[in-house]
Amino acid sequence: MAYVERSEIDPSIDAEEPLGSVGDFFALLKPRVMSLVIFTALTGMVMAPAGVHPILAVAALIAIAVGAGASGALNMWYDADIDKVMRRTRGRPVAAGRMAPGDALAFGAMLSVASVTFLGLATNWLAAGLLAFTIFFYAVVYTMWLKRWTPQNIVIGGAAGALPPVIGWAAVTGTVSIESLVLFAIIFLWTPPHFWALSLYKTEDYRRAGVPMLPVVAGAAATRRQILAYSVVMALAAMAPFVLGFAGIAYAVIAGVSGIAFVGLALRVYRSEANPAGERAARDLFAFSILYLFVLFAVLLVEALGFGGGLA
Repeated sequence: MAYVERSEIDPSIDAEEPLGSVGDFFALLKPRVMSLVIFTALTGMVMAPAGVHPILAVAALIAIAVGAGASGALNMWYDADIDKVMRRTRGRPVAAGRMAPGDALAFGAMLSVASVTFLGLATNWLAAGLLAFTIFFYAVVYTMWLKRWTPQNIVIGGAAGALPPVIGWAAVTGTVSIESLVLFAIIFLWTPPHFWALSLYKTEDYRRAGVPMLPVVAGAAATRRQILAYSVVMALAAMAPFVLGFAGIAYAVIAGVSGIAFVGLALRVYRSEANPAGERAARDLFAFSILYLFVLFAVLLVEALGFGGGLA
């Protein structure tokens, strides 16, 4: 079902051509998202069995970070109409009218080409191809299609955010392995409960913008059930690195304890109602989910460095 067309909410994104500041161009990169991309990609690189020269590792991380920034810029260019409606996003450069849409598009396109080309030349073309696919999937498949047409937008679109450790692994080894795919699966399964927790207390924002997030389409109760289900599966999947032998006992303990805490918070959300207490439960889960993913990958990174993998 066609839920919202790009031009339905605001057919014009400021006719004038404002010049964005350096800060606006930096904001287009979505630096907070970029930091997570860099961290998970670095983990994939360090965990890879082959060594890589530190200079090449830095070059690869820069290329992956720039590719993530390109995705963010293209997203803000296309989504300016709905960003203007949502309180959470209306301060973004294009939505706020501080930057011309064409400048954001050109910036994102230029960074896309540059990042993929640079990664291919610095490491290998498998990693570059995966980066190109990630940019395309986020900017085109997710932003232009899934986000506006289906409540499963976050589920399917989560593949883009889950690929950085696979790209990092491929940059070092030139291959994709079961280990990198397990890292992908953890982030992929983490994405729905993370964003659905946010959407529970931002439902009116999404409804006003016409974005078919799960709480808008299926209701809060169905969303809470889905959050709990995904949280359980994610917590179990997070034990796979230890079970498959590429993570140690420290990871197993931390993943187990934090997984139980994550499921506990998801259960609290499941049992809550659409009231201030329920909103607080959703906010708590959203905040903890960020810490959870960071801790998991931090332990994997520390263990990999201790086991002698990664940088040569």
